[in-house]
Amino acid sequence: MINPQMIQFDITHHFELIQKLHKSGRTKEAISAAENASQLFPEEYLFKLLKNLLIPIVYKAPDEISLYRQRFEQGLKKLIQQISLNAPEEKTKALEGITHVTNFYLAYQAGNDRELQRQYGNLVHQIAAANYPNWVKPRSMPPLGKNQKIRVGYISGYLHNHSGTYWLLGWLRYCDREKFEIYCYYIQNQPDTITRNFQEYSDVFYHISGNIEAVCQQILTDDLHILVFPELGIDALTFSIAGLRLAPVQCTDWGYPVTSGIPTLDYYISSKLMEPENAQEHYTETLICLPNLGIAYPKIDVPLSTKNRSDFGLRDDAVVYLCCQAPYKYLPQHDFIFAEIAQRVPQGQFVFVRAELLQQRLQETFAAVGKNSRDYCVFIPFLNHENYLRLNSISDVCLDTLGFTGGNTTLAALACNLPVVTCPGKFMRGRMSYGMLKMLRLSETIAKNEAEYIEIAVRLGLEPEWRQQIVQHIAEYKDCLFDDKVSVAALEEFYQKVVREHLTQSKGYL
Repeated sequence: MINPQMIQFDITHHFELIQKLHKSGRTKEAISAAENASQLFPEEYLFKLLKNLLIPIVYKAPDEISLYRQRFEQGLKKLIQQISLNAPEEKTKALEGITHVTNFYLAYQAGNDRELQRQYGNLVHQIAAANYPNWVKPRSMPPLGKNQKIRVGYISGYLHNHSGTYWLLGWLRYCDREKFEIYCYYIQNQPDTITRNFQEYSDVFYHISGNIEAVCQQILTDDLHILVFPELGIDALTFSIAGLRLAPVQCTDWGYPVTSGIPTLDYYISSKLMEPENAQEHYTETLICLPNLGIAYPKIDVPLSTKNRSDFGLRDDAVVYLCCQAPYKYLPQHDFIFAEIAQRVPQGQFVFVRAELLQQRLQETFAAVGKNSRDYCVFIPFLNHENYLRLNSISDVCLDTLGFTGGNTTLAALACNLPVVTCPGKFMRGRMSYGMLKMLRLSETIAKNEAEYIEIAVRLGLEPEWRQQIVQHIAEYKDCLFDDKVSVAALEEFYQKVVREHLTQSKGYL
């Protein structure tokens, strides 16, 4: 007799093996393992997704990006052509697959992802609709009487201390309670002190972990006017739920700064300072640009410095360049920047956080100019929040990534008065730091191209007096970056406008 529990154990084992290989940078082995698992378990849609869409976390060379992007395009096309959702088991297996896998790493290739996101979003929507056909139908806007409030829901697996949602606290904290009622739906299970903040700032808070039907039914019962997905694209379960129609108006925003591509998402809420002129071309949703950064980021309390440079393996006499982004934000075509700075700033030290996957690439880059990367590059594992801020405070310059810049990390650097060098890209995700510096009226460290980026970084390293001027400017103006109620007022004006438009069409005012 076949033991279903043993089969599930084997499926889980293969899935974990694929993940382990992928996270360790062994992409080809991970793909091979996914292909093997797909042969062993041909009915498992999870392995079909992995074998077709898996791309590296970190690329070894620039040409790998185009090769894997092409592979992703072909794999997605194959999935769309071969999808079958006729039998109940096919529907269930497809749903299980999309609730465990995302295309998260695609956005870090620095390409225009609108069309690929649209195709993937439509596939997810198709699977979600096949499983829950009654939950994809258009929903009418609930009536709104004179004394009734607009019900706005926020759904996320990360209503805890997470970079994709921490910024959301300001929207909730400064909400106009006379006009809005806030519902939060926490659908994972890592509650912490930040979760308590989300609870405090919500009128109604639900913790429904990992149960797609229970959370969807609760949202429908609450009869929301607007449902917001604050970091759509990071969590597979949330992305799958977004393929349904649970509220008459559904929005996402720059907790994950790329279009969702999902047809049931109506609006993408972004920042005027960050979006380029042709920004709507990058989104399948209607783009809404709020003033300033578009958020009311909580003010960062910088701890007293109880650490010195030696605690982080840094020299006391070094010019410390902080390189604090996740490893997948560093593309190989930009590695030469570090070696070029090192050649011109002999005392320079580059400190990378959680980026061990970059070591081999940087060794080769520095060796190409006759230098040993170990003399310049320091790799630090995970740091808690307080020590991470202390590292910012003892650094001299923050080097932003190109193509996909810092968000939370840039705000942390600026809170510590740390000069940030950035070079804005074509898409919003490559312009977040640019928007922050523009709000600070600090253009001196914004580069037009890679060459100018290097020049600014070198000058900050070699001219401590000029660097100190930048530090003082940041210290004087940085408060404008935090707790920005102007953006909250604009957000709520948009909420009221879109509800009013729907109700006018349906004559739903009482």
